[in-house]
Amino acid sequence: MKILVIHGPNLNLLGSRETTVYGEDTLSDINGRISALCRELGMEAEIFQSNSEGGIVDAIQQKTYDLLIINPAAYTHTSVAIRDAVAAVGRPAIEVHISNIYKREDFRHHSYISGVAVGQICGLGVDGYLLAVRAAHKLLTA
Repeated sequence: MKILVIHGPNLNLLGSRETTVYGEDTLSDINGRISALCRELGMEAEIFQSNSEGGIVDAIQQKTYDLLIINPAAYTHTSVAIRDAVAAVGRPAIEVHISNIYKREDFRHHSYISGVAVGQICGLGVDGYLLAVRAAHKLLTA
């Protein structure tokens, strides 16, 4: 079982960017927690971060994974290209957001990704990624 975790734009700045919204964990901290949980569950994780919409689409299209966990960040609300890539590859996807996008600015309330994902986790901080990994394990072993 292999999952692909994609972190979208500006998530490389976690730990120093808007810590009141996103917390103080760095992307490296989050990736370490994801990798550790995957090892514990007998899963393999490939983790990728890009500020580029095209880079994210290319990673999704590689299809070297069984399930996608994606935090599309700002592209959640703007990218039909990422939505279409998720739909096209035929792999289940779980959408994750550190903050609760529905309690933020109105433009953040719409997700292009949610309609093609098996589920969405938001507002639970970094733990949302870990819940997504556990959900991925359950989906892939059912």
